[in-house]
Amino acid sequence: MTDGWQDLVVGARMSVDQQFADRVQASGLSRPQWGLVMTAVDFEFENADDPESARIVADTSSLKHVLPEMDNVDQQMGAMGAGGDSSSGSGVVGGIKDALGIGGGDDGHEELAEESRELAQAYADELQAFLEDEGRFDEVRRAAADE
Repeated sequence: MTDGWQDLVVGARMSVDQQFADRVQASGLSRPQWGLVMTAVDFEFENADDPESARIVADTSSLKHVLPEMDNVDQQMGAMGAGGDSSSGSGVVGGIKDALGIGGGDDGHEELAEESRELAQAYADELQAFLEDEGRFDEVRRAAADE
């Protein structure tokens, strides 16, 4: 069984990944964090039946499941690169509270989630623009409409 339109954009996604790397680097997300975002995001077609209003959108509803791991990835990267977690400055007790989910880190999660959502949609827009430039968007849109 195939994934339909998703199969048609594999090569395009690889190209967009390369083009989008600079955007990720300029963001507040690390590359490992962006990788986690991409595992949690599903790309869907909105209005696939209408050639005029069809667009690719990022469904970020599963992002909440990777947010805690995004913190862990950054802490691990900081520990490897700087000999410890330089991002929080909260020490051992703060790290334990954060690990138990009783620290005051929710604000950071919301900011991280918002930036992740924005980047994911920007990626979807880039993917659509790439497909349009290649003259393949309508073919992919029709495949999505047939699903």
